[in-house]
Amino acid sequence: MNNHTVRSTVAGPAGLLACAVDTPLGASRGVAVLCHPHPQHGGTMDNKVVLTLARAMVQLGYTAVRFNFRGVGGSEGSWDHGQGEVQDALAVIAAHQGAHQGAGQALVLGGFSFGGYVASQAATQLPAAARAQRLVLVGPAVVNFAMAPVPEDTLVVHGERDDVVPLAAVFDWARPQSLPVTVLPGAGHFFHGQLTVLKHIVLRAFGSHTHP
Repeated sequence: MNNHTVRSTVAGPAGLLACAVDTPLGASRGVAVLCHPHPQHGGTMDNKVVLTLARAMVQLGYTAVRFNFRGVGGSEGSWDHGQGEVQDALAVIAAHQGAHQGAGQALVLGGFSFGGYVASQAATQLPAAARAQRLVLVGPAVVNFAMAPVPEDTLVVHGERDDVVPLAAVFDWARPQSLPVTVLPGAGHFFHGQLTVLKHIVLRAFGSHTHP
């Protein structure tokens, strides 16, 4: 993301997972683990939406952790139809929560498209002592994957003109949970030309406190 991005690896259930870690200038208030879109459709941790989420979380004072699922960009293993990828996310969360333990250290779990599905499922499998403070789901893949129910304060952002995951399908998933959905008018699935707006939506959702 910038010259200060630290590349590292985490031991995952199918082998080493490539990670990219960005830290805020001041003391970190927690860890934000961010999941990328579908590995078989070109998704990586360097996806522009995932990078936008990372920049927002760093500005909010979190250590942003991006990673490649198994079989993607230096991560070992192979595609596991969404099941093993949830386990990958849990391994990254466990490793980085342990590395950044401290008073008041919170976990934010985020994801874009397929990564939104992974984040929702991983959140349900975390032990009580390690639960995510908040979820951020952008363009979540509610059509082809079994999205888990999420907490009522989850931030869900979707493009009005998403041609990959129809907005109506997101409403169908959110409605039984009485879960608000933030709709970005005119935006497609990849938020082309509207990434700055997306970043501001995330910043506002977490309040006005940001680091320099």
